[in-house]
Amino acid sequence: MNRKKIYNPDSRETVSERRIFGGNPTGIFELNNIKYQWAYNLWEMMLNNTWFPKEVDMTRDALDYKTLTDTEKKAYDKALAQLIFMDSLQTNNLIDNINPYVTSPEINLILVRQSFEEALHSQSYAVMVDSISQNSAEIYELWRTDMMLKQKNDSIAAVFTELSENPSEHNFVKACFANQILEGIYFYSGFAYLYTLARSGKMLGTAQMIRFIQRDEVTHLTLFQNIINTLKRERPELFTEKLKDEVYAMFEDAVELEVAWGKYITQGQILGLTNEIVEQYIKYLADDRLNSVGFEKLYNVKNPIKWVDDFAKFNDQKTNFFEGTVANYSKGSLDFNDF
Repeated sequence: MNRKKIYNPDSRETVSERRIFGGNPTGIFELNNIKYQWAYNLWEMMLNNTWFPKEVDMTRDALDYKTLTDTEKKAYDKALAQLIFMDSLQTNNLIDNINPYVTSPEINLILVRQSFEEALHSQSYAVMVDSISQNSAEIYELWRTDMMLKQKNDSIAAVFTELSENPSEHNFVKACFANQILEGIYFYSGFAYLYTLARSGKMLGTAQMIRFIQRDEVTHLTLFQNIINTLKRERPELFTEKLKDEVYAMFEDAVELEVAWGKYITQGQILGLTNEIVEQYIKYLADDRLNSVGFEKLYNVKNPIKWVDDFAKFNDQKTNFFEGTVANYSKGSLDFNDF
């Protein structure tokens, strides 16, 4: 698998000949002619979603943090440290590891935008850390000092490292599933812990920041789900039994890893998040992500904390960006049913 040329004047590739990867693009973003309309619609939605961390008032959180129990403080710090790692990883992974092989200009647009949003999330976490911590270095060093977190981070990065060291079509598709797991399981699980604190009336600024971040993550998850579904139609030969077995193994490993992490940071002492609820929620997320790309569910469990979906919403406006145009969209809206 070769990286695309950034300037390729000899190419005569037509719009109908465009490919997600393996194409022959000129390097010119001719966006008047689009092959993947869903991608361009998603690009416009991401632009409409533009926000900045300074919009969120974290003043009260600094006071609330002092009233948290020791377990709640540790859960908050560790969940935040995990989110910091994942957005840091994605900022570089998307630009350096994924985008160089993507040969569709409309998808290139989204990956650049997503990388910007991941960087913006990193700034958001810096605001959160500075607001609540007397020693921010402690939270930023957790990825080194907390062995449970380091083990998880190493596992998350492994599939992306595999693509980097051995760029092949097979490994690219695996990396797309790894992105789906990262965006749709690991992030969502981390958000749930922080929403739980806010549900009790604490850390409301944090919850608002996470709402903005999660609205971005919905589009990121949708991007990779659409890439996978498009590849299934255009390149069905890539979806071998070997790949399917590896994908299911990836999801099973992710669930095991995230369940262990969830129980570790909550210690069974976060109101509303028992060990059983943590495990069932993560299994539900895995099933939902598999189902969205036409794979069979592994666990067949229901969402035990449906209130999380409602808690993450800004308002009731809806958008369907799979249609030719994006209509009735305003900044601040998010609805999980649209995806």
